[in-house]
Order: sequence, then C-alpha cells, then structure tokens
Amino acid sequence: MINRLAKIQLGNGALPRDCLITDISTGGVRLHVEGYEVPDDFVLLLCGDDLAKECNYQVVWRLGHEIGARFVGPVRRSGLGARG
Repeated sequence: MINRLAKIQLGNGALPRDCLITDISTGGVRLHVEGYEVPDDFVLLLCGDDLAKECNYQVVWRLGHEIGARFVGPVRRSGLGARG
C-alpha cells in the first residue's frame, strides 16, 4: 500500500481536487477520495520527480471513499504550438 498525493481534474475549467493514491500499477489505480463525486471518466494529475503527468482513467468500481480506475491513456493536448 502506498499513500501518494495526487489531483483529479473533474472537468474543463474546474479546479483540480486532492486525492490519495493507495495503490498503483501499469493498468490502473486505487484512490481514496472524500468530499466530492468522481465522474466515471477523469484525468489524474501525478506530480513528482520534477515531472507532472496527466493521464485519463475510467472508474471500474466504487466502495465507500475508495475508487478503482483503469488506465486509459495519456492526456493528449491538441493545437498547442502547432500554428506556424
């Protein structure tokens, strides 16, 4: 079991909310969240080692304050710096 702070991006324009990663693997995460509803699809913001990572996840189970979500893929940013 790990306890690593992360943030969940709930939607465009919404401020990221704090959560706690209690388990992580290449296939998914187990999160502890309190005080807000997590949508079925969300972006998890991982920070650490001078690197910020944004990845898409999809909820596969919910149990009280615990959520299990599978890794969908990295967040793809479109249009940034693409104009000439």
